[in-house]
Amino acid sequence: MMTKKIGFIGLGLIGGSIAKAVRQYFPEYELLAFDKSKETLALAVQEGTIHTSCSSIDENFRGCAYIFLCAPIAYNTAYLSQLKDFVGSECILTDVGSVKSSIHEEIIQLGLEENFIGGHPMAGSEKSGFVNSKPVLIENAYYILTPSAKVSPAKVDAYREFVTALKALPVVLDYEEHDYVTGTISHLPHIIASSLVNFVRDTDTKDELMKNLAAGGFKDITRIASSSPVMWQQICLKNKKNISQILEDYIGVLQEAKKAVDEGAEGELYSLFEDSKDYRDSMPNSSAGPIKKSFALYCDIIDEAGGIATIATILASNNISIKNIGIIHNREFEEGVLRIEFYDGPSSNKAAELLKKYRYIVYEV
Repeated sequence: MMTKKIGFIGLGLIGGSIAKAVRQYFPEYELLAFDKSKETLALAVQEGTIHTSCSSIDENFRGCAYIFLCAPIAYNTAYLSQLKDFVGSECILTDVGSVKSSIHEEIIQLGLEENFIGGHPMAGSEKSGFVNSKPVLIENAYYILTPSAKVSPAKVDAYREFVTALKALPVVLDYEEHDYVTGTISHLPHIIASSLVNFVRDTDTKDELMKNLAAGGFKDITRIASSSPVMWQQICLKNKKNISQILEDYIGVLQEAKKAVDEGAEGELYSLFEDSKDYRDSMPNSSAGPIKKSFALYCDIIDEAGGIATIATILASNNISIKNIGIIHNREFEEGVLRIEFYDGPSSNKAAELLKKYRYIVYEV
């Protein structure tokens, strides 16, 4: 098989996960990386993920078949000018950012359109850094490709096949369409979640009743508010035009909901909840979207000493790792008293089958 050289600028969670996936499926490829953290590069070499660590963007990147820009969005455009002289005619230059317009505009200014295909693996984790990267992170996740206007169809086909070989699901979009779509299904939910959490904080009672009673459903729908403040600040700044318009449209939807409540419009209120339920229930669960899925189940247990320990022992003895476990005191939306969260879908499914076998009442979500 032909040996290819692949370079990485930034080796955090996403860059590290792609590098590990390449190493897993293409062990003969030569991998090199630049990262500001010497410790990260040393660990990547020690683990065998990359062959060459680079202290700067230099001649090592010449001759690469692919170069992945995996640094924070604000830094990637700055690195492009340093890379320009090392990008050969056959090289596919790409990035992994969740906002595409800014980097495409920089690519046009630098005359690199014939090489650039934007990339956005729609996967992530609440944990960051190379130490938390893993080759399966992008598996079965949508991987959006945003080709430049002048890049050849052959390069797009090659990149699509490469992404497929890494077990991700490639989708080709115009970069402006990408920013509107992700602005709606990813950026807006993060703003809503953060705003809702802050609203509860600011309107809570003196004895923090809202905070203490907000377990269960509230914590599930606002889970993404725990994401990196720096990353989401940059995303809002880079995609501000789309996000501003989307927020304006969404505020209009909220105003319509308020009007229905004020007027006691029974039909409109019913349609609001029925339509949203039907549409949400129609959404596929087979692949990862921009917001990381939570794998959890709820289970009824008897209030007795050792109840949780018994369940933990059953799961551990069957090699099922628990990510989080806790009693649900507010069960307005959930049936089970115990919430158990897992690292992946197969573990959650296996745990549900196992607990049912032991006569526990299990509710899957």
